Amino acid sequence: MKQHFITITSFTLSLLVLFSTVSFTIEKHYCGDFLMDVSFLGDADDCGMDMEKVAAAKKKGCCKDEVHQIEGQDELQQFSFEDFNLEKQQFVVAFVHSYQALFVKKCTKKDFYKDFSPPDIPKDYQSLFQVYII
Repeated sequence: MKQHFITITSFTLSLLVLFSTVSFTIEKHYCGDFLMDVSFLGDADDCGMDMEKVAAAKKKGCCKDEVHQIEGQDELQQFSFEDFNLEKQQFVVAFVHSYQALFVKKCTKKDFYKDFSPPDIPKDYQSLFQVYII
């Protein structure tokens, strides 16, 4: 259980670092008010209108392209021991202590007896309380 949790956590953190450093571009081509094409990897295809031949399109400028760039992180912050003050040390100690408490194995031994005899009764309670089954 603990090994699986560590594997899943390390895989998740590596994906987080990968996706935070990757940058990509989204291109959109509009013809009028309608979205004609969206491209995540390359150039968006145009709508097929030849802008030089259509005189009305020159005046209105009906086609437009939008480019959205999502920048990734270029440099990752490195850990330095100079910034590791007392408050951070207390947090790390508390975190490690609570993390280790999650994975404490509780060993309980279950004893099953095949031939179990009941304990001896020192007094005859039926006679003592005068309770008899009829």
